[in-house]
Amino acid sequence: MAMGFDGIWFGIIIVKVMEVGLITPPLGLNCYTVSAVVPDVPLHDIFRGIVPFLFMDVLTIVVLAAFPQLSLFIPNHMM
Repeated sequence: MAMGFDGIWFGIIIVKVMEVGLITPPLGLNCYTVSAVVPDVPLHDIFRGIVPFLFMDVLTIVVLAAFPQLSLFIPNHMM
């Protein structure tokens, strides 16, 4: 907050970055969980299936970083 960042905006960015970290290799914890639940599907196909979601998550992070007022619209109008 001392650097001029809003705490709510920063929290939203952190959650989105953690989502990306949980679906991308080498960590990819969510993908390994899906692989354990559905053993018939190869892990390679599961990682290939996350590409559209990864693209949209990265795009969301870029948009929220460029326009922080989007993530603050609802909290600013709650009072």
